Amino acid sequence: MNAMTRRPSSILPDSLPPVGISREQAAAYIGVSATLFDRLIAEGLMPDARILRGRLVWDVVEVAAAFRAIPHRSEPADSLDGKGQGANPWG
Repeated sequence: MNAMTRRPSSILPDSLPPVGISREQAAAYIGVSATLFDRLIAEGLMPDARILRGRLVWDVVEVAAAFRAIPHRSEPADSLDGKGQGANPWG
């Protein structure tokens, strides 16, 4: 397979990670299934995709930021209610 037919993520050198990723990659990035990732988007805990000519692409930095905004299990569940430091910008 030549460089023109390979997927973009396989063309990049390891030293240059992608900025945009697919739904499946975004889900794997935070360690969940694509179905759970969809639910997290619907609940406002994960960012929605950007649309590039009909293709859905997630921003890696936004996904990481949203994941880090989710409280640890030892933290109160209401820390995502928008009133404290744990407020999630995607909700």
